[in-house]
Amino acid sequence: MISVKDVSTTDELEKTLSRVRPDEIDRYYAEEEARLIQEKRPFMAFMDELIRRCGMTKQALLLKANIPEKYGYRLLEEERHSRKRDVYLRLCFAAGADLNEAQRALRLAGHEKLYARIPRDAAFIVALNEHMDVDAVNELLERYGLEPLAPCGDSE
Repeated sequence: MISVKDVSTTDELEKTLSRVRPDEIDRYYAEEEARLIQEKRPFMAFMDELIRRCGMTKQALLLKANIPEKYGYRLLEEERHSRKRDVYLRLCFAAGADLNEAQRALRLAGHEKLYARIPRDAAFIVALNEHMDVDAVNELLERYGLEPLAPCGDSE
């Protein structure tokens, strides 16, 4: 199971990999096995743990994220993928994720992490630090003339 709190950071693993030669990859796998993602669906495993930690059901999370239930279940089960990073941010805000958890969820979903130099991303970082919900995030974005979280649904 993917832990919400990393045992070691990805940066540490990347630093280790910078010293690994192609013929040593099997040794790297053996030495770092406990820290490597073993699940076939890492986003699903991560979100399952996050949802469990926040004490919600998937249904309640999707309702709070304002994501249609059928579509949302398919996202959470990794049967469907959205090209919209905002969809995954909605899930993070609804689950009360902190910044590190949201960055990890985005990475596991195949999206760019939040970047502090981008004004809209900076607002997301502040909102995650304050554990704001989806509606409060949209109010914050609108207050600063930024695009609100994109709506989502089956038509994506």
